[in-house]
Amino acid sequence: METIINFKGIISDFLQSLGFGDVFVDYTENIILLIIVISLAFLADFVSKKIILSILHRIVKRSKTDWDDIILEKNVFNRLSHLAPAFVIYYLNPYIFDNNTSTWVEIIQTATKVYMAIVFNLVAFAFLDALNDIYKKSAKTKKVSIKSYIQITKIIIGFVTGLIVFSIVFDKDLTGIFTGLGAFAAVLLLIFQDSIKGLVGGVTLSANDMVRIGDWISMPKYNADGTVIDISLNTVKVQNWDKTISTIPTYSMVTESFSNWRGMEESGGRRIKRSLNIDVKTIKFCNQEMIDRFNKIHLLKDYIDTKRKEIEEYNKHKGVNEEEKRINGKVLTNIGTFRIYLENYLKNLEVINTNMTFIVRQLPPTDTGLPIEVYVFSKVQEWAEYEQIQSDIFDHIYSILDVFDLEAFQNPSGSDFKALAK
Repeated sequence: METIINFKGIISDFLQSLGFGDVFVDYTENIILLIIVISLAFLADFVSKKIILSILHRIVKRSKTDWDDIILEKNVFNRLSHLAPAFVIYYLNPYIFDNNTSTWVEIIQTATKVYMAIVFNLVAFAFLDALNDIYKKSAKTKKVSIKSYIQITKIIIGFVTGLIVFSIVFDKDLTGIFTGLGAFAAVLLLIFQDSIKGLVGGVTLSANDMVRIGDWISMPKYNADGTVIDISLNTVKVQNWDKTISTIPTYSMVTESFSNWRGMEESGGRRIKRSLNIDVKTIKFCNQEMIDRFNKIHLLKDYIDTKRKEIEEYNKHKGVNEEEKRINGKVLTNIGTFRIYLENYLKNLEVINTNMTFIVRQLPPTDTGLPIEVYVFSKVQEWAEYEQIQSDIFDHIYSILDVFDLEAFQNPSGSDFKALAK
């Protein structure tokens, strides 16, 4: 600073030696010094951006870590470099003019402070964006999203920056401004109610691990049925299976119900729960010809051999003859044998997870027949392949019914009425 003062004196002495008046000398030396300071500011900007940033760029590219590359890509250092010329102007400005109370000094100092506050705000925003990207690459990103926290932090930083700029421009104490904000609390809550609700919703979702990026969720109210691709302060974006995007308010996912299929995906199976209706008129006892035919089916051979011995012993023990066994003894039925066949058939499919719930059962009969329900879990969870497996299973079930002298129930169609009319 002494150098500037001495330099200012040299300029003043030189101009006075040329015979210029005091007023002209004061204006001229201030303009010369202003040009010098501006030149130094440009020099500082050049050094920080062309030299320092260039060196940093080379260092970052050679490093083996990823986080510094992300910080560089988000222009954190580039925005930080904008402070260099501002510092030069801010610290040298008071020495340009005659005294520190000059109007020009105050205007330039105020403008410089506002500029630095805005730059610091932009640097903080860029750093938070970099922090979010760094977190996305970590293993925990699928469990908890920090985007909503990043966004609320930006709002707070932006709000505080606005208050700082206000205090600088109008020369007000920040303490007094914050004290006065109490009177506007209701207004602020009204303005930021969506953000506050979003923050509460985001914290609740994260704390209770209700939803993660990559989860398959369904929420019929918002026509959402697909994969979560983004969780932000105010919204949750879901890419539906038809590739459309549904946007759900974050807070709604706390106050309203939705289905998260993550449990199914983590369980190692996807449920197959479907039934077919058997025409009750086709249900009957098995005669010897049917038993012999069923015994030739590989999946039923052990069952038929075991049950035949069991039935013969029981009927013999009870003294039941051939004619009475349908009433007083034990007899195989085609529907029971069919159900055992389905169990063995499904157990032998590699795509079925037999370690999970495995049931082939009868449901209460209805006016559309006797429902036989298949309740098992597929090892494959991917939608298209899962549907293919389910379809293949029931293709086989419907096709094998005639082997057991069974028929699926079907309401009369137009062709049935035509045949009846003839």
